[in-house]
Amino acid sequence: MSENNDFLNTNDRSFRLRADILALMLKGAGYALVFCLALWLVMAVVIGIGKLLPAESRDAADPTPVSFLIDPALVPDRHIV
Repeated sequence: MSENNDFLNTNDRSFRLRADILALMLKGAGYALVFCLALWLVMAVVIGIGKLLPAESRDAADPTPVSFLIDPALVPDRHIV
């Protein structure tokens, strides 16, 4: 009976390289999963708050539908305190 208990072949450099690359890819996938879940959670909270609003506020027209057409040079300076 041999005493070879090195089942992962840690002496083989190419195996170690592949294992390290796999570990880094899985770590990156985990970070991407956390980011996507956080983004989903933020969207779910915003949608939930939107559903709590009354129907009149959700169906109302945009208060400034042409605000992107206003030339900022024509608007007088406003000092916000």
